[in-house]
Amino acid sequence: MQRILLVEDETPIRELYKRELDLAGFATDAFATGKDGLVALKAAQYDLVLLDIMLPDINGLEVLQTIKQDSATQNIPVVFLTNLGQDDIIKKGFSLGAEGYLIKAALTPDQIIQEVKSIFEGKQKS
Repeated sequence: MQRILLVEDETPIRELYKRELDLAGFATDAFATGKDGLVALKAAQYDLVLLDIMLPDINGLEVLQTIKQDSATQNIPVVFLTNLGQDDIIKKGFSLGAEGYLIKAALTPDQIIQEVKSIFEGKQKS
């Protein structure tokens, strides 16, 4: 079973995505802050990180940078799940090593599940 770390500060959205991911067969741990997400990453093995950019403590770009600088976590794919759609932020995310960029407002939870599945399918092909 693939494990997903979800970092999303808005409780209803976090609970919705966690429930949908779990129902789709993933083991999902969900946290509200970047710091809690980074602590969880050190404590457990994850196959994917779904990361919001606007977080109450450290922003998602900083979390991504920390993940990619640590040899223990640098190979875990990180996908931004955010409502920030500005080109400069998207480019910065990819330049820091993000695997993907999903705009919450543009996708239903089902579409997000499909995106996650296709990321895992892409990994298995390579």
